[in-house]
Amino acid sequence: MTQAARPYIRMNGAGNAFIVVQAFEEGFHPTEDQVRALADPAAGLGGFDQLIGVEPSETADAFMRVWNADGSMVETCGNALRCVGWLLLEATDKEEVVIDTLGGPTTARRAGDHGRVGSEDPEGSTIAVHQVTVDMGQPRLDWAQVPLAEEMDTRGIELQVGPIDAPVLHTPGAVSMGNPHVVFFTDRQDDAFVRGSGSLVEHHPLFPEGVNVGFAKVVDRDHIRLRVWERGAGLTLACGTGACAALVATARRGLTDRKATVVVDGGELTIDWDDATDHVFMTGPVEVERTGLLPQV
Repeated sequence: MTQAARPYIRMNGAGNAFIVVQAFEEGFHPTEDQVRALADPAAGLGGFDQLIGVEPSETADAFMRVWNADGSMVETCGNALRCVGWLLLEATDKEEVVIDTLGGPTTARRAGDHGRVGSEDPEGSTIAVHQVTVDMGQPRLDWAQVPLAEEMDTRGIELQVGPIDAPVLHTPGAVSMGNPHVVFFTDRQDDAFVRGSGSLVEHHPLFPEGVNVGFAKVVDRDHIRLRVWERGAGLTLACGTGACAALVATARRGLTDRKATVVVDGGELTIDWDDATDHVFMTGPVEVERTGLLPQV
């Protein structure tokens, strides 16, 4: 694959960093090695959490393909859906766009402070911050939908970290938001703990496709502090599907209401698990950082 002169847009959603490549006219099929090489800060892109390809679709406005920084292809990414959604809204002037993924289709629409000026980037120029709402669909709550390797009640699965008689983490909720998540309810959120526990659980045999690992601290019924160890990406500033999974998991346990602000390292997301439709709606920021050309790798 020749990548020289291939344009990209660097974007972030609540700090979750993406390199977005438009692939409507020409296919974009990097190998795992090429994705890893592009994610290396030495490549000149500044590193990223996910590489995104935006392709044509017969059933939607676009198809979004997602690679993690380790080169693995994954089903979907909530923060990337907001970023791609904003690009499509700008390009089409539609009120709502449909984006298909390996995890299923979703819709995106503008919300709130479209176009307000955000913080300054490292070079001193201002960055426009846009608010976008994405309909993430119904959460998948059956054990086989997550998926788990064996049948369990996903409100609190049989999993613990630490000594059998005094585990440091135990009985997390499990949910799929188009990709698999497990959510621990804990006040322990320091870097070393999240990295150590997250990397251990990510590849646990209970999760045949691997799993994203959330560490959720319930502050009150409409406020969650969340950190996420992302499958294939590690500790990131934000995880949109992880925020949705955290709200669903805490609400199912009666710890929060069905709408809450989820505070991640990179900002805030509003998650609303709608009673009428059973769909999860995620609203949060989108920032366009810069454009450029992909290097040859």
